Order: sequence, then structure tokens, then C-alpha cells
Amino acid sequence: MATTTEVRRCTRLRSEPMRGRTVLERDSMSTTRNTRKESMHYLNHYESPLGAMTMASDGEHLTGLWFDGQKYDRSTIDGNAELKPHLPIFTQTAQWLDAYFEGSDPGFTPPIRVEGSDFKKMVTSIMLSIPFGATSTYARIAAEVARRTGRKQMSAQAVGGAVGHNPISLIVPCHRVLASDGGLRGYAGGVDRKEWLLKMEASTCLARQPLATAVEGENEKPDRRPEQALENPGD
Repeated sequence: MATTTEVRRCTRLRSEPMRGRTVLERDSMSTTRNTRKESMHYLNHYESPLGAMTMASDGEHLTGLWFDGQKYDRSTIDGNAELKPHLPIFTQTAQWLDAYFEGSDPGFTPPIRVEGSDFKKMVTSIMLSIPFGATSTYARIAAEVARRTGRKQMSAQAVGGAVGHNPISLIVPCHRVLASDGGLRGYAGGVDRKEWLLKMEASTCLARQPLATAVEGENEKPDRRPEQALENPGD
């Protein structure tokens, strides 16, 4: 049994500052973090052309979508998860994936929730703005983060870390982010999958392009600048 002196000493130690916060405050913060991570999550599975995938949800939002066995697989959940395939969010996500793997832009985004810092959420919002069939680079995203935050510059390496840890594959299209030299490195789902996804999107856009060009060009006149017409009136 602790003596009165030991109890007083323990109380004094636990109220001493540690790195700007008391031990009691740090314990409270740790408990909050643990409670957040240990909150109930729900799971469902999806069979894609590139392998089995797992969806995660808090009941209302999609919080994770991974290829099974990929790097950082199920990084947002712990053991406190329940298989619940009939949640509306899982139905919406499956519809999105069906449309996507059929080679089309689904045209909508299921409700998602990304936990983490403001920086991570900003990088996520920028990735969501990359259109189907297009790509960006870590450097461009870093420049956009710098612009939004009023900084002179932002580390592309820091952006790479946030992109690489993206917990919602495909829907948050981290596969569309390339190195400045066009390299495909840095995809947690694997370079082979990244290459497949980009080729599928590019081929879909290419297949649509001739039809769009034909429609747009039906009533177009020959491509001739006004100054050329003036210089060569007899053409």
C-alpha cells in the first residue's frame, strides 16, 4: 500500500510539465486518440480485376479502400471491426468501382472521411481534383499546397508521404500522381497496378477523342490564321 509521502510524490510528478504539456494532459490526449482509433469500423469486400479489395466505413462515410495485402493495408482500422456488407456507403462504393473498372468516369464521389492533419486533408482535396485520365506530379501538388497556405514553397517529399499513405485508393486517385520525370514509383498498391490503371484511363479517353473531334469539327473552317490570309490572298 502506498504511503502518504509516495502518493504526494506521484501526484507531483504527474502534474509536472513534459514537452509543453502535463503528464495528465498527455494521458488525456492519448486516451482521445486511442478512442478514435478503436471506434467501431465496418468492412466489406470487393473483387476487382486487379485483385480483392477491402472497404472500411464508420457507418456513414468511406474511411478506407485498399487492395488486400498492399502497403499500409487497413491502416485506419484496428481489430475492432465488423463485416457489414449491406451499408448504403458500401453499395455506393461498389457502384463507383463497377463503373470505374468498366472503363468510365463514375461521375460521382461516395461520401468519404479522411482523418489526419490539415496538410493531409489538403493533399487529399488536391488529388480529388485530378480528372479521370489526367495526371499530376508531387511537385505540382506541393506548389498548390504552398499557394493555398501562403508559403514560398512546400516539400514535394512531404507531399509524397501524404500521397503514399492515402487510405482510400482509386476514389482518391493517388495513382494519378507521378514523379517529375514521369516515373510511376511510390504507389502503395504496386507499380504494376498503377501502370494498369493509368493505361486503362488513357485508353478510355483516347477512344472517346475521335468522336468528340469529329463532332466539334463538322462546321469548322480550315485552320488558317488571319494574318496568313492577308499575306496570301490568292490561296
